[in-house]
Amino acid sequence: MAPGSTRLSKPARREQLLDTAMAIVRAHGTDSLTLLSLAEAAGVSRPVVYDHFGTRPGLLIALYRRLEERHRAASEEALRGAPAVPREIARVLSAAYFACATDMPEWTAISAALKGSQEMEAIERELLDGYTDLMSTALRPYSGLTQEALRLRCAGVLGAAEAIAAELNRGRATVAAAVEALTDLTVGSIAA
Repeated sequence: MAPGSTRLSKPARREQLLDTAMAIVRAHGTDSLTLLSLAEAAGVSRPVVYDHFGTRPGLLIALYRRLEERHRAASEEALRGAPAVPREIARVLSAAYFACATDMPEWTAISAALKGSQEMEAIERELLDGYTDLMSTALRPYSGLTQEALRLRCAGVLGAAEAIAAELNRGRATVAAAVEALTDLTVGSIAA
């Protein structure tokens, strides 16, 4: 039996493959990640990898979703510990948003590798909707806006967050400055 090919349950094998895939992306970039390179690095046969992901885009999407799940869980955890005042809620949300850039550098590379994929565009819209809902729910107690108006403003703030993240990625801003700017925009947007 090849190394790493011990009997694992299907969910455990998937996690092992995703861990290995993430290690490949960290060490060598997304261009080095193929179903074959993953099978070799994980010590399993190609059919095992194909059974879990089907295609390279399927694998990249699984990695992207995994990072999103971790980001969302970290955001929710940070919100649970945040003082119940609007500026602190906004600061926690802002810090969590930019943590992706600093704590999960693979996110940008994986997203870039999937650009142009219709499936990825649908997933990005789904994830943006989910984060917009998370944000508007967290800010709802502090705003006199209708739920629809607040959600629309949160969508706008997230558009600004993307632009600020681009500045951060270009080295034109620090994480602290990015968090402060997004916090200010968020607090300013929730007033009725």
